[in-house]
Amino acid sequence: MNAALLLHTRIAYSEHSFAELALWRLPRRLPSSAHPYKYRLAYVVRAVCVIRYDNEAGKGDHVHLEGQESSYAFGSPKRLISDFQDQIERWNRENPDT
Repeated sequence: MNAALLLHTRIAYSEHSFAELALWRLPRRLPSSAHPYKYRLAYVVRAVCVIRYDNEAGKGDHVHLEGQESSYAFGSPKRLISDFQDQIERWNRENPDT
């Protein structure tokens, strides 16, 4: 399966936090997804992944937030990145001492 890498970047938010985003377009959808994208977006603070959006095979679209996993309604790559950025902003507001 030849996937096309659409995005792979690392964004530093502070000395102790960064986001890493990876997004591919697949030639066909994964069995557990309704779209042809594979993604992994993570926000790491002090070496702990506090937010992660991904769609690993067999689990479908979901988000991990501080150890809790819940389903995620994927709409588009643009919406995914926007939701991820919104979640980072919310997390930073709620955790100002980190």
